[in-house]
Amino acid sequence: MDWKPDRNAKKAIYKQLAEYIEKGIADGTFPPDKPLPSERYLANVLNVNRSTVVSAYDELEALGLIERNRGSGTTISKDIWGITRKRIPSWNRYIEAGSFLPNLPVTQKIRKEAVEHKLINLATGELSEDLFPKSSLREITATRSFIGSLGYDHPQGSEILRTTLMKHIKDSRGIDTKPSSILITSGAQQALHLIVQCLLKPGDAIAIEDPSYNYNLPIFKSAGLQIHYLSVDKDGINPDDLQTLYKKHRIKMIFLNPDFHNPTGTSLDIKRREAILDISSKLGIPVVEDDPYSLTAFSGDKIPTLKSLDKNGNVLYISSLSKVVASGLRIGWIVGPTSVIERLSDAKQQIDFGHSSFTQWIANDFLESINFNLHIKSLIRELEKRRNTIVQSLDTYLKNQVAFSIPQGGIHIWCKVLKNYSETKLLEESIKQGVIYVPGSTMGSQNGFVRFTYAREDMDSIDEGIKRFAQALNSL
Repeated sequence: MDWKPDRNAKKAIYKQLAEYIEKGIADGTFPPDKPLPSERYLANVLNVNRSTVVSAYDELEALGLIERNRGSGTTISKDIWGITRKRIPSWNRYIEAGSFLPNLPVTQKIRKEAVEHKLINLATGELSEDLFPKSSLREITATRSFIGSLGYDHPQGSEILRTTLMKHIKDSRGIDTKPSSILITSGAQQALHLIVQCLLKPGDAIAIEDPSYNYNLPIFKSAGLQIHYLSVDKDGINPDDLQTLYKKHRIKMIFLNPDFHNPTGTSLDIKRREAILDISSKLGIPVVEDDPYSLTAFSGDKIPTLKSLDKNGNVLYISSLSKVVASGLRIGWIVGPTSVIERLSDAKQQIDFGHSSFTQWIANDFLESINFNLHIKSLIRELEKRRNTIVQSLDTYLKNQVAFSIPQGGIHIWCKVLKNYSETKLLEESIKQGVIYVPGSTMGSQNGFVRFTYAREDMDSIDEGIKRFAQALNSL
C-alpha cells in the first residue's frame, strides 16, 4: 500500500484514510469482488492506532460504501448507490460539525478519571457531601408543605424566591435590587451561557482574566467571540490593562470573578474595583461579575461586590448556591437591568420553560430559615480547616518545590511548580498514584501551575493527596 497519511495536516488521519478508500472504491483501486484490508493490517502498515482505522470504516459504513460482516471481513457495498440499503448517519461528521464546542480533552479526562476511578479528588470544584446541609434540607421536604405550582412557573423564576433573594443579596452582598431585576437560572453556568448567547454576537471582543475558570470554558469560542486576556496578580486585574485592551480591540464586555478568584484565590483590590467601574462607566462596557465565593471569607467580613459599588447599572451580577449549599440544587441567579433580565428570561424559557418549582421552593425555605446563616458559619469554619490542612501538607511534602499564596476564602489554591516538568506526564503519574487535580494550562496561558481544590475531600484525604502528588512530581 503506497498511500500514507499526512501527519502535519489539520484533517484527522481517520478522515484522510476514509477519503482515500472512498476515492479508491470509485477509481477501482479497491475492486468490488475483493474484501478491503483488515483493520489490524491497515493499522500496522500505516503505523496508526487500530481505533483510527475503525473510525475510518465507521465513516464509510455510514455513507453506505462498505459492509462489515463477521467472518467475511469488510467489503464494498453491493448496493453502493443506496437504492435498497438503509443508511445510518455519519455521526462523527455531525459531532465535529456542531457549533457548540466540546470541553478540552484534558478536562474531559479529569472528569472521566474522577468518576470512574477511586482517586483522591483535588480537582472538582464543589463541596464534599459532608459539607452539604443535608439535615436542614431533609427537614424542609419532610415537615413543610410544598407551596409552589407544579406547572410552568414565571419566566424569571418563582416570585417568592426572587423576593427572598432580593433580601438575601441586600443583607449579604450589599446589593439593592428588586424581584423584576432577578432571573433564576440553573446555576451560574447557565447564566453565563444566556449572557453570551443573548447579549453578544460573533466577532465581538471580550476580556477575561488570565488565569481564570472562564479560560477553560468553550462557550466563548462556540459563540465566535474574540477573547482577550487580563493578567491577574495578587490584587486582581490591573485597570490600566483594561484601558489598553479597549483601545486596541474595542472590548464589548468584561467577565470577572473578583472574590477568592478561581483559580488563584486572590481578591480584587477595592481601589481597582472602583477604577474598573469608572472605566466601565466612561466607556459604556458592561461588566459580568461572577461571585460564587464571597460568602466564604474566613474573616467573616462582608466584601463589597462590584455590583454593590455600581451606581450606573453597568454590572450584571451572577451568583448561585452551588458553592455554598449544594451543587445539585442547580439554583443560580442573574441581577441586572430589567430589560436585560426580560431578554435573558425569554431565552431561558425557549431552552427549558423555566426552572424547577420544587428546587426553588427548597432553596427559598432554606434561605429564609435560621439554618442558612448557621450553615454558612459552619461551612466557613470547615473550609478554613481544610485550607490550613492543604497549606501544611504543601509545606511538608513540597517545601521549596512549589510557591503559592494562602487564600483567605473560597475553595482553591493555585501553586507554581518550581521545576521543569512535563504537564502531561505529571498528570498521568499522579493518576497512577491515585490523585487528580487541575493542570494550570487549562486555566491560563502561563506554564508550570496546578490548581488544588480543598473543599471536595476531608482533611486526611487532602494530606494523602498532596503526598501522592509529591511522589508523582519527584518521580519525573
